[in-house]
Amino acid sequence: MKTQTLSFSTANGETTAYCAMPANADAGTPSVILIQEWWGLNDHIKDIAGRYADEGFIAIAPDLYRGKVATNPDEASKMMNGLKIEDGVDIIRNAVTKAREEFGSSHFGISGYCMGGTYALRAACEVEGISAAAPFYGDIAPEEVLKDLDVPVVFVSGLRDAWINPEKVAELEAAAEKYELPVEVLKYDADHAFFNNTRPDVYNDAAAKDAWAKVIGFFRDNL
Repeated sequence: MKTQTLSFSTANGETTAYCAMPANADAGTPSVILIQEWWGLNDHIKDIAGRYADEGFIAIAPDLYRGKVATNPDEASKMMNGLKIEDGVDIIRNAVTKAREEFGSSHFGISGYCMGGTYALRAACEVEGISAAAPFYGDIAPEEVLKDLDVPVVFVSGLRDAWINPEKVAELEAAAEKYELPVEVLKYDADHAFFNNTRPDVYNDAAAKDAWAKVIGFFRDNL
């Protein structure tokens, strides 16, 4: 595995993306955009990028907070609420453009966790070049945005999640049925952020491993 940092411009200023890739990566290597939790582009997200590289993908994790990382929930909440959805989507769009130039990738998957799941689903609806999306317990985009979704989505949810609760997930399922969207919802008996192995209070090993295997298979099938 090798890593590098990409620097690129956005409408609201410069930012970077952390990239992890197989040592033998080339223009034919599938690429996944990886979106941070509300904490920022921290070591946990970089570790997940490395896991993607170990599975044969180029992982590109853009820094939506432009260098800031939260150390507690209050900071994380302020940073997340201070990030306008248009700015986050613009960062993702420019990360795709930069990765296409740098690595020769033509089709991208996208995944993300918590806040990152929100942006992964939104970007699947709005960013050209995204060919498949696997959001983990992110907020549901408005119906007027969702109706334009035309790439396959696997949405990962936890039945014990108090934020992205079963009622919110049902909104996605209703929109998918109404507009015949290519959406599959995975439901685990687990809490919000159950994939985060740095948080023993919510981490669910069995659910995390099953979701990971399904998402990797999904991206291999669609990228």
